[in-house]
Amino acid sequence: MHATYLLLLAACVLGTLPLEVVLHVAVYRRWRRLGIALLPAVVLFGAWDVAAIAAGWWHYDRSYLVGIDLPGRLPLEELLFFLVIPTCAVLTLEAVRTRRPHWTVGDEG
Repeated sequence: MHATYLLLLAACVLGTLPLEVVLHVAVYRRWRRLGIALLPAVVLFGAWDVAAIAAGWWHYDRSYLVGIDLPGRLPLEELLFFLVIPTCAVLTLEAVRTRRPHWTVGDEG
């Protein structure tokens, strides 16, 4: 199915959305902070994938993709992966911090 990769990413978003809605972790409301967290992953791993695709070291099974390629032949789903998965990780971290405020994660003042 051509939307498999996209559907898996949507499931990740839907699976972590309750953390935002129920626990009020405010990750989406602090979009600038989230953007700063996502930017390095998107830029570095996006460039890495584009280079690997160009060198012939990496490819994607087109039967699982919707067929939209970005510059460098990077599939749309791969860019979305670099946005969705770190966002889900941040949501999870903030949910843990909300439920267990005494647990430290290393960015305390």
